[in-house]
Amino acid sequence: MQNSALKMGYIWTICLVAACGGLLFGYDWVVIGGAKPFYEAYFGITDPAVSGWAMSSALVGCIFGALVSGWCADKFGRRLPLIASAILFCASAWGTAMASNFDMFVVYRIVGGIGIGLASALSPLYIAEVSPAEKRGRFVAINQLTIVIGVLAAQLINLLIAEPVAAGATQQAIVESWNGQTGWRWMFGAELVPALAFLVLLFIVPESPRWLMKAGKEARARQTLERIGSPAYATQTLNDIAHTLAKDAHRVSFSTLLQPQIRPVVIMGMVLAVFQQWCGINVIFNYAQEIFASAGFDINGTLKSIVATGIINLIFTLCALPLVDKIGRRKLMLFGASGLTFIYVLIAGAYALGIMGWPVLILVLAAIAIYALTLAPVTWVLLAEIFPNRVRGLAMSLGTLALWIACFLLTYTFPLLNASLGASGSFFLYGVICALGWIYIQRNVPETKGVTLEALEEQLAVRHQTSVSAKERNAH
Repeated sequence: MQNSALKMGYIWTICLVAACGGLLFGYDWVVIGGAKPFYEAYFGITDPAVSGWAMSSALVGCIFGALVSGWCADKFGRRLPLIASAILFCASAWGTAMASNFDMFVVYRIVGGIGIGLASALSPLYIAEVSPAEKRGRFVAINQLTIVIGVLAAQLINLLIAEPVAAGATQQAIVESWNGQTGWRWMFGAELVPALAFLVLLFIVPESPRWLMKAGKEARARQTLERIGSPAYATQTLNDIAHTLAKDAHRVSFSTLLQPQIRPVVIMGMVLAVFQQWCGINVIFNYAQEIFASAGFDINGTLKSIVATGIINLIFTLCALPLVDKIGRRKLMLFGASGLTFIYVLIAGAYALGIMGWPVLILVLAAIAIYALTLAPVTWVLLAEIFPNRVRGLAMSLGTLALWIACFLLTYTFPLLNASLGASGSFFLYGVICALGWIYIQRNVPETKGVTLEALEEQLAVRHQTSVSAKERNAH
């Protein structure tokens, strides 16, 4: 389909609105890192287990949100659950900022986590379903860009709100300071502004035409597609969708994902989702304070270093946008896995040899640059496009669920790994995981750039059948 048939301004508008879910995901996920020294002082948190629960409680909500996102997407479409996620973000921002005790703080963190779980599954899914095939990678990668913008916004707002902390300040001094009484509340409450904007803007976004076709609403699907492209584009896309949906009109359930022709693709999506988390980068974002402190930075220096990670993350995510469709998904994933393996070995060596300060910061920034250029955006692109039309909502839910469970395990286990293996051993382990990820991608992940979702479904089905036939020949 020629680009002239597409109304790019409209496509950009609806994709950017949907991607605001990613921005709130990024903000809500990272804001707690900068606020940590201050809300811990306010609530009197000294037990490492309680501290870990405060950090990871939102991930419990993420897991639940991801678990129900597939059912919500198939039952109510893509748009209504995104509206629900915006409402949850608003409630979380208000509730955490106003929390008078630790239990209420955790409850509202979990509420925000549910919003993250929904948005993280549905924003890229929606974008993939309204984007033209030749530009789909770039548009879905916008979701990762907005996540990164949300991350950087949280880091900058934390830095701007926090007043300088005196060297050697005691816990009691922090409690009595403006940071300890009010500052951390403003850090969480600031999310209310973009959350309300996301909620309002979602009312101008149409429902996914692919879900409308699946729900038997062809007229509305055509209307949406004709706003995206020409009547000819709408007709061709409707025919392609109808062709794939006609193959199986049965009711879709989680058991459908276990069917022989679908299960390998679902497993691939889950492995990629887990790998994106277990590659270790998110440890740097969640435990930046501890990592930079171990490298010799004080609280003020750590806050500035955290902002540096966010800036690098944003710059290289912008670089990734054209590369996803130009270079392709598979090559970028392979480069990311190998590059992180190499850098993690260097970081492990730096800690082992006692090389602290700036060398560690530079290596950390290099790791973030590679991750932002490759695994971060490309994983979401692949998850949004590899699953068949009729099960895409449920399969995306399962892939995102795997991602958040992996994120929870990563976040929860890092303090334990750090205590038993040290920073050196922990980063070496992440390097081993990245090497294993490279092997899996090399053997199992196909290239998907420039292929329509319907044609990709056909290709993956043929690929599975070829693999089954080869195994049967070998058995005989």
